[in-house]
Order: sequence, then C-alpha cells, then structure tokens
Amino acid sequence: MSKYLPQLAGKTIAGFQDGVKSAEEEENFEKFFESYESSHALTLAYPDEIVLDSARKAGIETEGREKSEIVKELLKKERSR
Repeated sequence: MSKYLPQLAGKTIAGFQDGVKSAEEEENFEKFFESYESSHALTLAYPDEIVLDSARKAGIETEGREKSEIVKELLKKERSR
C-alpha cells in the first residue's frame, strides 16, 4: 500500500493541475468574447453565410443574435466534443 501512495499523490496533483489549466482556458475564452475589439478579427475571418449555415447545422439559434455570439457558441460546441 505504501508504494502506491506516491503514485496516488502524483495522480491527484496531475488531476488538480489539469483542472486549473481547464479553468484558465475557459476564463481566457470568455475574456476573448467580452469585447468587440478582441473577437472582431475572428468574426471577420468567416463570411456571414458560412457562420449562419454552420450554426443552423449545429442547431444553434441565429435569429436576432450578434455574429460574435453565434461564433462563440459554435466554438463552445466544438470544444465540448
């Protein structure tokens, strides 16, 4: 049992570090879309028709929403796969 304790501790620490990294990535993702200036280049890179078509295929509501909101939701869906 005592020889497994260091392994268990190592796995616990690695799991904690993975959780922290995931939380930081999510925070950075959210910050990116908080302002028009930071996400503008990304939304310009994709023509409206492609974004709207992709969103509809993914089951994302597009009516009355900003392009950046739609792109954000598309990216979230892709990240969760």
